[in-house]
Amino acid sequence: MQSRLLLLPAGGGAAAVAALRRLSNIALKPLSGARVPVPVPVRVRRLETAAGDIISIGDVQFKLKQPKNPELVPLKHMLEPLPQALAQHLRWIMQKDLLGQDVFLIGPPGPLRRSIAMQYLELTKREVEYMALSRDTTETDLKQRREIRAGTALYLDQCAVRAATEGRILVLEGLEKAERNVLPVLNNLLENREMQLEDGRFLMSAARYDKLLKEHTKEELDAWKIVRVSEDFRVIALGLPVPKYLGNPLDPPLRSRFQARDIYSLPFKDQLALLYAVGPNVPSERVSQMLSFATTLCSQESTTLGLPEFPADNLAALVKIMDVIPMLSAQQLLHRLYPYDLILGKEGRTGVEDVLKTFELLDSSSSLTTKTVLGIKEISGQASQAIATLQIGDKEVAFQIPVGTKRLKFHNGSLNFVRTSSHDRLLAEMIQSHMVKDLCLIGGKGCGKTVIAKEFADLLAYRIEPITLYQDMTARDLLQQRYTLPNGDTAWRHAPLVTAALEGKLVVLDGIHRVNPGTLAVLQRLIHDRELTLYDGSRLLRADRYEELKKVLSLSDEDLQKRLIYPIHPSFRILALAEPPVVGSSAQQWLGSELLTMFLFHSIRPLALKEEAEVLRKIIPHVPEEAVAQLLRFTHKLRQASDPTVQSLASSLSTRQLLRICNRFSHYPEENLYHAVNKACLSRFLPNLARSALQKNLKDSGIEATSDEVEEKEADIRCEIKSGILTIGRVSVPLYNPDEKMKVPDVLFYENTQHMEVMEDMLKDFLLGEHLLLVGNQGVGKNKIVDHFLHLLNRPREYLQLHRDTTVQSLTLQPSVQQGIITYEDSPLVKAVKLGHILVIDEADKAPTNVTCILKTLVESGEMILSDGRRIVVDPTSAEGRPDVIVVHPDFRMIVLANRPGFPFLGNDFFGALGDIFSCNAVDNPKPRSELAMLRQYGPDVPESVLQKLVSAFGELRNMADQGIITYPYSTREVVNIVKHLQKFPTEGLANVVRNVFDFDSYNGEMREILINTLHKHGIPIGAKPTNVQLAKELPLPDCKLTSHWTFNQPDSTRWKLPIKTQQADVKGPVYLKVQGYPLERHESRGFSFTEHQAHWRIPLHEVNIVCDVATVKGEAKDSIFIATCNPVSLYSMTTPGNAIHCMDLYDIFPRNSGGFWQPFVTVAPLGQPLHDQVVLHEEQSNVILLLNLTNGAVSRIISGEEQQAPKKAYWWANRDDRNIYKMCREFSHKNWLVFYKKQGTSLDVLDVLEGCSHSITLPIEVNSVHLVAEDRWLLVESKTNKKFLLTKPMSAGSDLSGTCQLHVIHEEPVSTGFGNTAAMELSSPDMVSKEELPSENLSVALGQKIVSPNRILSDENSYATIVVGFPDLMSPNEVYTWKRKASLDSAGAVSTKNRFFRGSYESRSVKQSNCITLTGANQVIRAVAVEDVPISEIYPKDVKPPNTAGFLEVTDLNSKRIKYIPIPSALIISPYTQWLSKISDTDVLIAPIGEGGVVTVDMGGHVRLWETGFDHLQRSLLEWRTMIGQEDGRPLQITVERDSGLDVTAPKHGRIDVDNTPHVGGNTWAGGTGGRDTAGLGGKGGPYRLDAGHKVYQVSQAEKDAVPEEVKRAARAMAEKAFKERLKEIHMSEYDAATYERFSGAIRRQVQSIRVILDSLQAKGKERQWLRHQSIGELDDTKIIDGLTGEKAIYKRRGELEPELGSPQQKPKRLRLLVDVSGSMYRFNGLDGRLERSMEAVCMVLEAFENYEHKFKYDIVGHSGDGFNIELVRSDKLPRNNKERLQIMKTMHAHSQFCMSGDHTLEGTEHAIQEVAKEEADERFVIVLSDANLERYGISPARFTQVLTCNPQVNAFAIFIGSLGDQAVRLQQILPAGRSFVAMDTKQIPQILQQIFTSTMLLTA
Repeated sequence: MQSRLLLLPAGGGAAAVAALRRLSNIALKPLSGARVPVPVPVRVRRLETAAGDIISIGDVQFKLKQPKNPELVPLKHMLEPLPQALAQHLRWIMQKDLLGQDVFLIGPPGPLRRSIAMQYLELTKREVEYMALSRDTTETDLKQRREIRAGTALYLDQCAVRAATEGRILVLEGLEKAERNVLPVLNNLLENREMQLEDGRFLMSAARYDKLLKEHTKEELDAWKIVRVSEDFRVIALGLPVPKYLGNPLDPPLRSRFQARDIYSLPFKDQLALLYAVGPNVPSERVSQMLSFATTLCSQESTTLGLPEFPADNLAALVKIMDVIPMLSAQQLLHRLYPYDLILGKEGRTGVEDVLKTFELLDSSSSLTTKTVLGIKEISGQASQAIATLQIGDKEVAFQIPVGTKRLKFHNGSLNFVRTSSHDRLLAEMIQSHMVKDLCLIGGKGCGKTVIAKEFADLLAYRIEPITLYQDMTARDLLQQRYTLPNGDTAWRHAPLVTAALEGKLVVLDGIHRVNPGTLAVLQRLIHDRELTLYDGSRLLRADRYEELKKVLSLSDEDLQKRLIYPIHPSFRILALAEPPVVGSSAQQWLGSELLTMFLFHSIRPLALKEEAEVLRKIIPHVPEEAVAQLLRFTHKLRQASDPTVQSLASSLSTRQLLRICNRFSHYPEENLYHAVNKACLSRFLPNLARSALQKNLKDSGIEATSDEVEEKEADIRCEIKSGILTIGRVSVPLYNPDEKMKVPDVLFYENTQHMEVMEDMLKDFLLGEHLLLVGNQGVGKNKIVDHFLHLLNRPREYLQLHRDTTVQSLTLQPSVQQGIITYEDSPLVKAVKLGHILVIDEADKAPTNVTCILKTLVESGEMILSDGRRIVVDPTSAEGRPDVIVVHPDFRMIVLANRPGFPFLGNDFFGALGDIFSCNAVDNPKPRSELAMLRQYGPDVPESVLQKLVSAFGELRNMADQGIITYPYSTREVVNIVKHLQKFPTEGLANVVRNVFDFDSYNGEMREILINTLHKHGIPIGAKPTNVQLAKELPLPDCKLTSHWTFNQPDSTRWKLPIKTQQADVKGPVYLKVQGYPLERHESRGFSFTEHQAHWRIPLHEVNIVCDVATVKGEAKDSIFIATCNPVSLYSMTTPGNAIHCMDLYDIFPRNSGGFWQPFVTVAPLGQPLHDQVVLHEEQSNVILLLNLTNGAVSRIISGEEQQAPKKAYWWANRDDRNIYKMCREFSHKNWLVFYKKQGTSLDVLDVLEGCSHSITLPIEVNSVHLVAEDRWLLVESKTNKKFLLTKPMSAGSDLSGTCQLHVIHEEPVSTGFGNTAAMELSSPDMVSKEELPSENLSVALGQKIVSPNRILSDENSYATIVVGFPDLMSPNEVYTWKRKASLDSAGAVSTKNRFFRGSYESRSVKQSNCITLTGANQVIRAVAVEDVPISEIYPKDVKPPNTAGFLEVTDLNSKRIKYIPIPSALIISPYTQWLSKISDTDVLIAPIGEGGVVTVDMGGHVRLWETGFDHLQRSLLEWRTMIGQEDGRPLQITVERDSGLDVTAPKHGRIDVDNTPHVGGNTWAGGTGGRDTAGLGGKGGPYRLDAGHKVYQVSQAEKDAVPEEVKRAARAMAEKAFKERLKEIHMSEYDAATYERFSGAIRRQVQSIRVILDSLQAKGKERQWLRHQSIGELDDTKIIDGLTGEKAIYKRRGELEPELGSPQQKPKRLRLLVDVSGSMYRFNGLDGRLERSMEAVCMVLEAFENYEHKFKYDIVGHSGDGFNIELVRSDKLPRNNKERLQIMKTMHAHSQFCMSGDHTLEGTEHAIQEVAKEEADERFVIVLSDANLERYGISPARFTQVLTCNPQVNAFAIFIGSLGDQAVRLQQILPAGRSFVAMDTKQIPQILQQIFTSTMLLTA
């Protein structure tokens, strides 16, 4: 309406008046053809009569009275000429006025109703009392408010009372905004014109008062405090119809007291007439088209479509712009009034565009676009007016606009604002709108709204008044606040908005999308009419009305100011900033019909790529071009995505963030883009789906982590202070010299690499002038890092801790009352700003985001207004001479700490709301290396192994928390506390101390199980008892006998000289193969009990792989293990301790012979320095020798000596053992030379790998085996005869080998048994001969005599161990001592039938691995033996069933003369090629020595196990293990109190003995007391010795606690079983069914648990209570302290359940449809990977997790198969109630997939599900598709599937592909959108993935 009033042509517009007259004479005929009687026009006339003036409207007359306060009568509201419709309304109001009735004008939002009321008052010359109601209006605002004057509290009448007593008209606007209990105060005043006032007066209706006045005098009535209500008092209420609009419905008693009139917008012809008058230069058909468009959008039909109403009243503003600039496009102008693309969904937008098309308003080629502002010139003689020149198309247009109060300096761009064409256009458009009305800028976070507002103000010479709006801002905060004067009186202070209106500033309202719409309603009158009534009674008028008032009343400015009337400066404008409304979200849309009437809207589109690049380059000139280009491509890719997850990521990369990233790049060019993007998006704490989407998009854009970044991490970052300069890593800064030294924090901080990295990052940002935000889980050291950081910088700190009750006031000032005067205490925030300290804000996520929002203006513009009226500014010049201004100190900085968003902290998303104005750093738990270094400093005396166990266990728990398996993220804080405890009390075991952290979880069964398993896996024996030691049983070893002598090198013995032939070895290659890395999941095996078994892990074998050799290498810190497998041939290597397995697949080098039956067999020999990570692989049948490099995957082939081809064609009946077999001797492979020979061959090949040459020696014998007993002495065994020979050769392979070798025969002579007889000697071939000798002390112990001599220990199948003393160095005969077996290992009887059946019926000695080793240090011989060779009956008692084993380790200990048999757990999988296996080893394991006293075994299933057998090692480990458990010596605990009794000690004595032995405490008399003096006892002083008379001072016996009597346990079990059976009977479920269901349910219990935990927490968070204000009980509300001083009651606040805002949408449930694949392929491949069972588990999980949450999640489950795409399994309205019904659903799935037709309906099913779900009312919609990945088989392309998944943006669709053949699933996933598709290669992951989807999306909306 303002426009209508403002813009009547001034005086000279004769043409316009004529146009209006013409129009009013033409009666626009109705559009339909029917004849309608033309209504008689109502005329408004004023008659002057003797009795006074009379106004008549039509036939109604009203007699005017002279107003007492003429300044309160509205002015210049009347329209000339008056439209008929208005005249009708005025006539009706006059009728009601004459009847003395109160009226209620109801109608759509807009200024029309108020305008009619004001016109009526102006017409009838009535004084007005205006009140805009809001939700903060209380009854004091209506009736009486207390103020303190001269120290006394007085009541001042407010609008309703003033109107009643003075006979004014009370205009109440916005009744629907007031809270329900406020307006009934007026009920009696409206009905009977009576009211009781707080100050004791009573208002009485005029009629009754006059009646009383006849009987009593006025003085009497005054004494009774009765006040007359004027007969002229009326109420005009203005309101919106509720329910159509938001608000409180009218209270029925209140409603009945009003007469209502529907004031709909003016009729078409009236409006047209007004618009023609406003825009005489605009073509009339354009005007009528625009009006037709507006009327269509206000029609009943369009509102039923849910479109907000078009603000038709504001069309005049548009016509006015067009009047000046006729060539503008109508569509663009209408968009400013009605930004339909921002507020409407897709259907709405097309609807509006269709209407535009209908009325030919779409942009045509002729309409020109605004280009730029060309200039702005002052108009001389006219203050604050200027001529703006714009370029529109190719024309220049000049027009007059208001400008600010500063000097005009037109410029083409300031330093920190880069003009781009879109900015130029926006500014030019804003100037057009500014000519007529207030503006609102809508744009996303960080897109430059504030910057544009500033630039706009600079262009037009405005001073800016920034006002940040927050959610619980009240109308008072906007307009006026109370304060106390120095003498204690209360007064009102104008808020910045009001002062800006008086001074003609540009008010920037930042965040109108946050504030409650009811609060903004207070501004409606200011915006529409430029009028405002304040709380203290002041009135602000539009400048021309003010001037008119001065003229009419002939008063001066001073007179009017005395009457509290002030002019609003004509330049005053409001510019609102807001973020775009979220279309289709369940939250309330902020941009509704009411707000649409208030502003012209301009939206800031995100910059185009080229423009953004230009901005970045101009503002930051030195930034690397390539980085900017890559960053922008990536950002724009995210912004254009349709997926909401990806779009939410894009909001983290606003232009503001990009500037920050580029700024860092320009200063630190070595930075990495990948790191910068992850930092900006805080990717460490994104939900899993969002993180995977981010990583995928980064990868697609070619932004990857550089390899040097990975290596850099290992380098330690140093931190030092030298000569006043601090250096962290590569960044240096001079130290600060503070005034307040005591505020510089000083904490205990142990430096570690990771925290130093964070600090280096922080320092970079700090130097660039950024404010910092640190986000992380609890206990990761955020506070420590910040405090240490400030300590290093020497910066003083102010500290603020936020919590859920933090308010905006408490952030800035703390009010307090001193002697009746309010004083304000500065908060740490204000102090830090003043003094330049660093403000640390802790727990920022706990405070409501609407509170923390006020930090935004402080950070962004450096301005802020405090509640005591002071203001913080950046610019020191604006502060000169103003005492109430605080200048921000240049050193002031903010560091904010927050927990990560989402579960389980469930704080407010501080990062989401304000993340982009800070530089964010994610603080994580330190990496293992850093954490270990730190813990070493906390616990210098805690054993290293304990620290490593803690670090690895907690590391795994944190990973689980990240994956959502457990809910609590265990942090470094917990580990540090454990270590501190162990440091102080070293005897307490680790297992006990970790319970200090884990006892929180002891009541949650699933969680407890996970924790115990994890701790046991890492070797923390929680729950173990020191007595749980289960070492293998020891059996006695037979006696040792001297059995024979070996002689050689005797003068008469045979010897040969053998020549050595040397040649260069031929090397082919290398070729490079991929070295695949796998994680090594090491499980410690001593979690619950102590055994020889130390640890185990699994190598990733396929089922058909066969392990054929294992070798180990001792390193300095770590031992390496190499495992060779065949079928296909591959090599695995790992280190222990270590966490990775490297694997090389050599399939391409050893292709399988498809026709033949070639079974390759490979052995492995690791080499030593300098080839330490290289290995020689040898294939025994083809004699292929390969050299493998495990670091780079190089494979070379060494050709030396003869090489066999793999047999071309072998028939299965051919004798398989007649093939050649080549052997490799690797005893000295660490010296880089190896010996090869052919079995039954006559030559040896020595290969020197380092020199690359081979030496061959031809022998005179056929060799069976070769043992290298020393480098220069080799033991050869002749085949068939088992005769032994010793080959001696020049010392090392490297020395001159041109010489010869000597071959000596060894004669074995049996020992004489006396009487000249000698036992016949059967020669045996040793399985193993040691290459080192036993140390002499071991040799002495073994033989039972003191002896020092060279020796070797060997073992064969007839003996446990054999020692040859003197061999191989002594010439004299060598003595052979043997411990013989009862039966030989390969005796026929040993091979049981079972074994023969499985292993094929070969002679059992054709095995290739002897599986026997010696540990010379531990004096042990160890071999792996089969079960048949073990005396089971001696090891296990009769009633104990022996375990299933892969074999036993037979440990022959020559020190203790005992044998142990240690069972090796059986392999989980065994290759089906059993014949092949049987040739490798007798048992299912292979063994190798490791370390000093240890063995490593590898079973055929790929399980690697470490064993400790050496006695000393076991003893040491047992001690460590017991220390970890902690010693409970079982003695009762005593509590002793040391007290000083004050008596001196006399001579010690035993004391009297009490015969009854009653306890005595103190007293110097009895023996055996406690706490006494001089006598023998406990805890006293001066006694001769301690004497315990057995009194329990305090005792808790662990054993008693544990010993629950057996019958109690039995009874408890019986009770549980009975209850279970009852339950089954109740639901008619058989026990078999129950067990079946349990199989599915048990598998997913953990996931169900964690989903339910999250649902519970979200529910709890949703129910969190809020502050309720204006209460009469509770806590004092700081904002109402003054009201309290004056004595008001409702000044408290308390927490309560907040009623939902009226009209706010109902919380609808989330809608989920699970689409499962029940096609035939699921059943067919179930045997392969269990996919059908996993799908059934997934269904079971959904059914269990959402039980009892039906109100939150409405779900159903359908199947798809060859039979159809919509097979109903679970209906959303008929959910299964118990386990039986759930099992029934799973059975249905199983049966269906068994019997359905083949075929695939994945696509149709998905599409149908998405369409169905989209139709339903829901908060959010999900479709999850479970399918197998063989879509290609049915001709479905991934692109088509993507299209279906994303066909409806309102439905979040996810696909989970189950197991695929080949790499189908992975290929699919690369094409499908990130975060929307998952591949579950292991079907166990399905429940895990489902859980991820639910948690990620639930948290997104939480």
